[in-house]
Formats: sequence, C-alpha cells, structure tokens
Amino acid sequence: MGKRRKPSPPSRARLAVVTTAMAGSAVLAAAGTARAEPAPTLDSVKEQVDRLNEEAEQSIERYNGFQEKQQRLQGEANRIQEKVARGQEAMNQLRTQLGAIAAEQYRNGGIDPSVRLMLDSDPSGYLAKASARNQVIDSQAALLRQARDEQRKLDQDRAEATATLARLDAAGTALAGEKRQIQDKLAKAQALLDKLGAADRAKVNAQEAAARASRAGNRAEPPAYTGPATGRAATIVRFAYAQLGKPYVWGATGPAGFDCSGLTGAAYRAADVKLPRVSQDQWNAGRRIARSDLQPGDLVFFYSDLHHVGLYIGDGKMIHAPRTGKNVEVLPIDAMPYVGAVRP
Repeated sequence: MGKRRKPSPPSRARLAVVTTAMAGSAVLAAAGTARAEPAPTLDSVKEQVDRLNEEAEQSIERYNGFQEKQQRLQGEANRIQEKVARGQEAMNQLRTQLGAIAAEQYRNGGIDPSVRLMLDSDPSGYLAKASARNQVIDSQAALLRQARDEQRKLDQDRAEATATLARLDAAGTALAGEKRQIQDKLAKAQALLDKLGAADRAKVNAQEAAARASRAGNRAEPPAYTGPATGRAATIVRFAYAQLGKPYVWGATGPAGFDCSGLTGAAYRAADVKLPRVSQDQWNAGRRIARSDLQPGDLVFFYSDLHHVGLYIGDGKMIHAPRTGKNVEVLPIDAMPYVGAVRP
C-alpha cells in the first residue's frame, strides 16, 4: 500500500483570491444590512416628536416651579442677609461701648468703685456718688444683657441665612438639571426630524414656513374678541386674543413669547389677578368648574399630571401656548386629554 501524499498548502495567489472574495462578501453583507434599515416615516417621526415635546413640556412646568422657588428663596436670602448685617452693626456698636468700659476699669487699676468713692475728698458727696455708681453698674449690666441678646439673635439669623442659602443652591441645581432635560428632549426631537427623507423634510419645511407666515400675519393684526364675556373675563380673553401668533418659548411669561402657564398667568395679570406660576398650582387657584358650566376666561387643564393649561374662550375652544416650534393658537379643548377647569 503506497504512502498518501500530504496536500500542498494553498498558494499565495489562491489565498489572495479567497481573502478578496471574503472581504467582498462582508462588504455586500454590510451593504445589505444598511439597505435593510429604511428611513423613518413621517408618521413615526411625528409620533416620537410629539411624545418628546410632551415630555419636554412636563419638564418645563417643573423648571418653572424650580425657577419660582429659586426667586422666592433669593428674596428670603437677601432679607435675612440684610438682617444679619444690621445685627452685626449693632453688635459692633455694643462691643465698642463694652471696650470703653473695660479700658476705664483697666485705667482705674481694678480698685473697687465703692472704695474710691469712700476715699473721695468730699464726704458730703459720697451718697450722691454711691447712687451714681449704682446707676453705672446697672447700666453696664443692662448693656451686657443687651449684647448677649443681640449675639443670640445674630447667631440665629446667621444659621437661618446658611440654611436658606443651602436651599437656594439646591433649587439652582434642580433648575439646571431640569433645563438640561428640556434641551436634551428638544435636541432628540430635532435629530428625529433630521433623519427624515428628502420628501418628508420638504413637507415639514413647508409646514414650518406656513406657520411662520401665519405667525407674522397674526402678530401684525390679531383678531379682536367679540364674544359675550364682560368685565374681568372680557379683559382676560381680549388679552389672550392679542397674543395669537406669538411663539411658544419655554420658561417665558411674555410679552414676546409664552409657555402654557406663562400665557394664562399673563392674561390674568391683565385683569389685576395674580396666578401661581406653574400649571399644577394654577389648578388650585380657584374653584372647580363642571364642563357644562364653562365660561370664557376659565382655566382648562389637560393630562393626568396637569402639565398643560389653556384659557377657555367659549364654543368648546381655548387659546393656549402649545409647545416649542408652534405659536399661540385657538384649539378645541377636545384636542388633548381634558381633565377639568378652574375659575380663579
């Protein structure tokens, strides 16, 4: 039986052919995978963008709440620090007086004042001087008590200032974090729009151009309110009508732009009524109104967490500031998940 011959190793030329073929297959496979990922449709992008904008609006109302808290705490901190400064000035004056007393005692060599009075060259004046001495002692004791009380109040005020400044820092940190979340959600929404195909991008651009034209037209001459409301309600609704076409700007309370609670708050300010800054707090700013009893000027709220609010104008419609990229508009209240209404 003859020996088997070992197969000869493949030549370099053959290896090159095989390697090239494998590389080509990998490229084709990758290309096939790339072709397997279609561009997102306009409807799917719109759904995701709407969701991100709704989440952003939730963050915006939290941002507004943190901002309001920060402003309140800043006012408190300023007031307490002014109080601390006044207390410190009073303490400095008391210390000056106490220092003068200590210096006088040092100059007198520490001899008991009663002994000095007794050694006086005018014995007839002893009783008068003794009385004066008692008055001085009483005055010094009162001064020491005053200094002790002032120091205690100063220490309390400083502790309060420290605690308030700590809360102010925490509110600032929360405000910055909420701002980052808003910017992140809006950036994601824009990135989704950027992934659209050419035809869909053209549709979106056309819609945005139409919105800009509408905004410019509405800002030039907003429609006047001609409804049945009178008195305070008419003032509120007329103000809202005058804002139609102005852009939604998150965190804004006017006059150039508004977010949802910024618009309702500004409308009520026009009628000398102050509303809380945040939509959830505006929900508690008046009495609940049944849908069947809605009147122009009532606040209407949407979504289970009350993160959106508008101003009822009658006929089942409201004026509201919708979201980033849109303008103040008239919309049926059924266009969003309606929760309830409040009349401040």
